[in-house]
Amino acid sequence: MDKQLKVLVYGVGFAGQGHSDAFRYAGAEVVGIVGRNESVVDEVARKMAIPYSGINWRQALQDCKPDIVSIATPGGAHYEAITQAIEHGCHIHCDKPLTAEGDSAKALNDLAAAKGVKTAYAASFCYMPEILHAKKLVADGVIGEPLEVEFISHFNLERYIPFGWSHRREAGGGRLNNNFTHLLSIATSVIGDKILAISGEVRNDMGKAPIVDGVHNFKTRREFIPENIDSPDLEWGETDVEWSYTVLAQLESRSPAKHPVSVLFRHGGLHPRFHEDHIVFYGSEGAIYIKGHYGSGPLYIYGDSGEWHETPLPSDIAARVPDIAGDTERNWTYLIREFVKDIQGIPVDKYPTFREGCQYQQIIDLIRKNDRWVDVSHLL
Repeated sequence: MDKQLKVLVYGVGFAGQGHSDAFRYAGAEVVGIVGRNESVVDEVARKMAIPYSGINWRQALQDCKPDIVSIATPGGAHYEAITQAIEHGCHIHCDKPLTAEGDSAKALNDLAAAKGVKTAYAASFCYMPEILHAKKLVADGVIGEPLEVEFISHFNLERYIPFGWSHRREAGGGRLNNNFTHLLSIATSVIGDKILAISGEVRNDMGKAPIVDGVHNFKTRREFIPENIDSPDLEWGETDVEWSYTVLAQLESRSPAKHPVSVLFRHGGLHPRFHEDHIVFYGSEGAIYIKGHYGSGPLYIYGDSGEWHETPLPSDIAARVPDIAGDTERNWTYLIREFVKDIQGIPVDKYPTFREGCQYQQIIDLIRKNDRWVDVSHLL
């Protein structure tokens, strides 16, 4: 395919602007951007030199005639916009979550498959450089048979971040949608993408958040935390999603293995860390430790010596990673580059699609149902 692909972006905040930059990096033309607030979307379009801006998504699809759309709004606003884009035959890149619940996510996956459009799902932290490194090490047999994976993170988020989509289930909020999706993509990327079993629990330990006007960018929302949180003039919104979770999973290893690989995901959104957040892959002959909740590094290998040794990122992996500041922006760019190549007919490695977005959302529904407990209170 020789022509330059045209992209229409839905969402004008941190994600919308980041998606726009990523598609330009991949050689596509961003022809339009759509948002809810006319003055805000016009300002973003001018700043980013995007020729078309508007607040009517369906009209923008007709006016811009894009090859690709990029969905960068909160998850609760995805279903209708994606359905309309599929009707127009557009390929679709969508940030996570795919939708706010599993049934609607499955409907979108089925609809896209029936229409024959390509999809990409931005659970994109599987493209962290040291995660790519760990994937190669596991595939090369460095730790032997994969046995166990451990994800531990505590974010110590501010409790008074202004009330918004991240606080409400119907809007696509919650830590499962906005943290677990990335971790699950990391686990399946390194170990194998067949998820065999899942169990977990969630906890809503925030309760409420202040309602504040003027928040348009998710990344700058902390700047709007009220100075006087005890002011009697403050309005409050009730949060109905989890801010902490514990999940156990079993994955089928793509490397030779006798048993399913056990995976622990432990995340406390509001609690302080004492030791470093980390990811560890344990095997029959060694282990791989990566510092950081999303595997930012450095990476250490434990082997025959009985000691941990820091291991540098291989040059071939470093060369594949876009030279872009910011983990989120770099990972979007990596995924979108693969997506664009695939649309152009260039062979690429497997990347997250609506299949994963649909599967992850159904899994999140099961975890939130939280009905796997066995009552042992009667036992002696």
